[in-house]
Amino acid sequence: MKTEILKLLSRNAKYTNEDIATMLGKTEKEIADEIDALEKEGVIRGYKAVIDWEKLDGAYVSAIVELNVVPQAELGFEEVAEKVMSYHEVESVYLMSGSYDLNVVVKGKTLQDVARFVARELATIDSVTSTVTHFVMRRYKEMDVELCEAQADCRGQFIYD
Repeated sequence: MKTEILKLLSRNAKYTNEDIATMLGKTEKEIADEIDALEKEGVIRGYKAVIDWEKLDGAYVSAIVELNVVPQAELGFEEVAEKVMSYHEVESVYLMSGSYDLNVVVKGKTLQDVARFVARELATIDSVTSTVTHFVMRRYKEMDVELCEAQADCRGQFIYD
């Protein structure tokens, strides 16, 4: 039942206990107890709305920053990951396999704000040896939610006189 509840909540965190109980053929109390246990165990870490920031005037810019890091003895990547997570500009931090170590999703009001943050804060962390910043041009899907309506994409279309 845990997995089914988690799948439903990840699809729509606004489902009520009654909604979930109906979908799973359980009682509201069973669902409430299970969700409470999942929260106490730290399995459910929070609830968030998926926002399409492009539809608002106060939109923000986000970037994916690749960090190469020298891991610390006995701590590995944990110390630098904790430092990176502490900045309010940072939305997500992932330890990666492959050509770089940490994937950091950063947000700011402008491209310059993000670039300044990367240069002044992330790049200056002692363990960080290099950064590569990729600015997000458009979000199509986030957290399993489609963000864009169908639009014609004119790239690749040629107009001949």
